[in-house]
Amino acid sequence: MAFDAGDHGQTVGIIGIGLLGSAIADRLSAAGYLLSGFDPAPASQKAFSENAGCAVLHVCDIAAATDTIVLCLPNSDVVEQVLTDIIPHLKSNTTLIDTTTGEPDRTKELSERLVAANVNLLDASVLGSSDVARAGNAVLMVGGDTVSFQRVRPVLQAISPHVSHVGPVGSGQQMKLVANLVLGLNRAALAEGLSFAKSQGLDLNRVLDILKSGAAYSTVMDAKGRKMIDDDFEPQAKLSQHLKDVRLILKLATASDSTLPLSLLHEQLLESAEAAGNGELDNSAIIRAWRRHGAESAGRLPPVPECDSTVPRNIRPRI
Repeated sequence: MAFDAGDHGQTVGIIGIGLLGSAIADRLSAAGYLLSGFDPAPASQKAFSENAGCAVLHVCDIAAATDTIVLCLPNSDVVEQVLTDIIPHLKSNTTLIDTTTGEPDRTKELSERLVAANVNLLDASVLGSSDVARAGNAVLMVGGDTVSFQRVRPVLQAISPHVSHVGPVGSGQQMKLVANLVLGLNRAALAEGLSFAKSQGLDLNRVLDILKSGAAYSTVMDAKGRKMIDDDFEPQAKLSQHLKDVRLILKLATASDSTLPLSLLHEQLLESAEAAGNGELDNSAIIRAWRRHGAESAGRLPPVPECDSTVPRNIRPRI
């Protein structure tokens, strides 16, 4: 069933209405946009219909409904699969806003394919969790041609007032990976610091307050500090999704002969947490890697088996 936008305002399509997609939908709906959404998960479809817009039964229905479509998908493989399905149905001069933290080179290749269909692709990476995005505090880092960027700038600014055009297609994803590298290491450092503080018998609530008041502060402490202390791992952004990002960062680093020793250690920590069953939890659950390591050292738990990785084990430091 195709979505009928009517005459009440501009329609924006959203493909992928999970954690981030639903937050973006809330922002656009509040700004007065009509929304058409698709997701393979029935629960996401139902929530979208109840709160934000019209959920359609087939992804191609969104392509027929609007010339502005936001993609909120897990990775570049899914993006490519979705685009293969919808390209024949896209209107001429459609602009796709891809918020996926994907592979920049593949995004550039997809953009070149879309040119033949007179379709424009922007990679608009989102820095911030779904909660941060829903509050309008995310940062959008956008790659693509200037004309396409200006055309959909009102949509982007409805998602967040913090929008930066950083270069050609793929640049937004490159910038997101740089930001995710620093953000993820900040989160890992906080987890290690809180674990160390606990081992010293300190009051973690007071520790967090002191860290937030001085030079060690980062906004990670606002978003993740309480979650780590309270064991509240309801996902804002999933741990396994960040592990995917770290592996992509390391893959790009290898291709450019860059050395990222801290990210190699970070990958191991995330793998340990995922192997222990924490992959679907919030990324603040990385603190469980330290807790499990302590339990293993005390002989209370068996060691977690090593995981496969894109980075050869012989060049990966051990924790």
